[in-house]
Amino acid sequence: MVGIVIVSHSRRIAEGTVELAREMGGDDVALVAAGGTDEDGALGTDAVRVLNAIEDIFSDDGVLVLMDLGSAVMSAEMAVEMLDEAKRDRVLLCEAPLVEGAVAAATAAKLGRPIEEVAREARGGLLGKQSHLGVESEIAQQPSEPATDKSGPSLEASILVKNQLGLHARPAARFVRAAGRHGAHVEVTNATAGRGPVDATSLNALATLGVDQHHEIRIRAWGPGAEAALKAVEALAADNFGDPTDDVVAEPAATAVAETELPEGGMAGLPASPGVALAPARRFVSELPDVPTARAADVESEIARLDRAVRAASAELGELRDEVSSSAGAYEAEIFDAHVLMLEDETLRGTALRLIQDEKRNAADAFWTSVQESARKFESLDNPRLRERGRDVIDIGRRVLGHLLGQTDRPLVLSAPGALIVDELTPSTAAGLDPDMVKGIATATGGPTSHGAILARALGVPAVVGVGEDLLAIPEDTSVIVDGDRGIVIVNPGDRERERFADTARRLAARAETAKAAAGEPATTRDGTTIEVAANIGSVEEAERAADAGADGVGLLRTEFLFLERATMPTEDEQFATLARIAEALGDRPLTVRTLDVGADKPLAYLRQAAEENPFLGVRGIRLGLAERGLLTTQLRAIVRLAAERPVRLMFPMIATLEELTEARGLLNEVVGARRPAGLEVGIMIEVPSAALIAERLARDVDFFSIGTNDLSQYTLAAERGNAAVAALADPLHPGVLKLISQTAKAASSHDAWVGICGEVAGDARATAVLLGLGLTELSMAAPSIPAVKAAVRSTDLTEAAALALRALEADSAPEVRRLLEPDPAK
Repeated sequence: MVGIVIVSHSRRIAEGTVELAREMGGDDVALVAAGGTDEDGALGTDAVRVLNAIEDIFSDDGVLVLMDLGSAVMSAEMAVEMLDEAKRDRVLLCEAPLVEGAVAAATAAKLGRPIEEVAREARGGLLGKQSHLGVESEIAQQPSEPATDKSGPSLEASILVKNQLGLHARPAARFVRAAGRHGAHVEVTNATAGRGPVDATSLNALATLGVDQHHEIRIRAWGPGAEAALKAVEALAADNFGDPTDDVVAEPAATAVAETELPEGGMAGLPASPGVALAPARRFVSELPDVPTARAADVESEIARLDRAVRAASAELGELRDEVSSSAGAYEAEIFDAHVLMLEDETLRGTALRLIQDEKRNAADAFWTSVQESARKFESLDNPRLRERGRDVIDIGRRVLGHLLGQTDRPLVLSAPGALIVDELTPSTAAGLDPDMVKGIATATGGPTSHGAILARALGVPAVVGVGEDLLAIPEDTSVIVDGDRGIVIVNPGDRERERFADTARRLAARAETAKAAAGEPATTRDGTTIEVAANIGSVEEAERAADAGADGVGLLRTEFLFLERATMPTEDEQFATLARIAEALGDRPLTVRTLDVGADKPLAYLRQAAEENPFLGVRGIRLGLAERGLLTTQLRAIVRLAAERPVRLMFPMIATLEELTEARGLLNEVVGARRPAGLEVGIMIEVPSAALIAERLARDVDFFSIGTNDLSQYTLAAERGNAAVAALADPLHPGVLKLISQTAKAASSHDAWVGICGEVAGDARATAVLLGLGLTELSMAAPSIPAVKAAVRSTDLTEAAALALRALEADSAPEVRRLLEPDPAK
């Protein structure tokens, strides 16, 4: 098989191109990245790196080298000169476009094509884009060389393409592999558009057909493998070419209410933040100021203006981070750390500088153009969560633009309390909300995983998102109900709806006040069992707020804040000092410290981690700790030092096997030595289904379990909670998840271990009774949820809760369980 080397000035570009080409062409294609230099990945190229890459994948089939520009070409030429003379003739330097060429070449190499054909496919990498944009190309006029003789009888088939996006990149690559692996000559025609025929084993040729959803394609095959090739393509088509089925793509799983269930005047959206509000509509339109297009009089002056504006916007984002950390928590405030990184990304600034220097644009025009280009790239992605980041780029771009144009006043000021009706809820807008003024939020666009929605939840403001453009037609002062639990907005509600929701809102407010007043008291059930209601925290400041909110302790200290956003690993002394401050803030309340839980999705700057196709199933949590023993040992030493002074609960994350627990405890024993501190308890998080299934065995070696339902739900139901299309499936109240919780609780009880829960469902007061009925004795949550959950504990009878839990375990679905938990409207 022909090998492919990618040479770029940027290591990230080279590695990203390899990742993309490997996904399209197949895992077993020999692809190697040779980007950047050895100096910490600095921009540039290195002939020795290119030489080593060629040597690594060299075979008699040859090596194709793709380069970006300038010194990349010279480095590649130099590398070939340094090769043994016998190998030089089997290395081909190709002028094809880097990314598109790599994808086309990988697909051709996967089919065993000779190096000349692989190079031809790479050179035609732009054909699909040119065809789509109506650009003529000389390459497009070159006929594809047949793989075999077309003489003799042929077989034919017609297929209706049902994919929502047609034969876009991934399904097209699958089509080419299916058609080309049987040695037949296969041609394909877009019968609907009247394009073709083209060689079906050429990714570039297939792209020129422009096959969209509902297009009919006709396939014709010759040769001994013709029948097998047609069957392979037909089987692929029956599987939707490997894409999700249309109903999955078209119907977001998070949709809360069907149109037939809407009350009069109701508009369906997606639930984003719980609660209900009845208030007059308040409009806020974030209009973009006019961006001047005058040419720059002084290039250096414009660059200096841009840099000052970026610094000012970065400082503002830092202030917002501090405000949100105080009002909502450090975890939510990390959104603005990401915004700062976006703002400081050299891609944004680099494009703007080029426009200022080469086209003499003014700073505002250049930067806003760069922002729009970056946002469009995000918005073109398949991943709905990544598409939301396009809105974030626009958000930070507006902030910089405000400084460049002298318009930096905060845009959101409401004249009177009401329900905010807005096109989208950006993080900056959400961070500036006053919960005393904004009673509810409804947006026309956006999803429940957007950063703005996350902040709305943290601030406790009911919110519904994705209602549609009709929402923006609601006039100012119109009475609306925002139901963040069901995901609906009711416009001009009738007397019955108005009374019902007003009563609900008053009842909830009264309950909240009563619960808040009693938050500092123990949470004891009606039949006399005291339940520990603790807080999830991620900083010293959050420990102080948790104590003020009435937390009985900390059930989860996320220690990641000690390790992230640093150039070096924190020392034992640094970690101990911070842990001691948190313990001091808690007084005599118990503290549960989770060891570092990061992976490739949250990389550490000072720790080399290979990129992972699915970091949620990769080296994260305890796996990373055991792989990087120095890191975990240092953290354990700091925790043990604290345990020598006060009671501490140590918790290992992401345990999936008994061997992992044994190894982790062995490392702890090495740190503790002969004398384990009397106040040290050792437990694990139950986040992986395998751990719940072997909880009976794991319970022999721990003092407690803490169930992380966020991860347990997504692993059990194979639904990523960050993906809006399937997030609703990852419901912790699904009977399957509840059965794993029940099994874990029974295992803990049989070995005198206690069991708690620190997932998001712990903070849902409606779920309190069923969780206690399953046998949990500790609930840990975000601090604002503590008063309501304590009140729910006090109203629970454990005998009744156990009966409720049995009914939930026998339910057919999560919605059925939730219906069991619905409160009696008369109460």
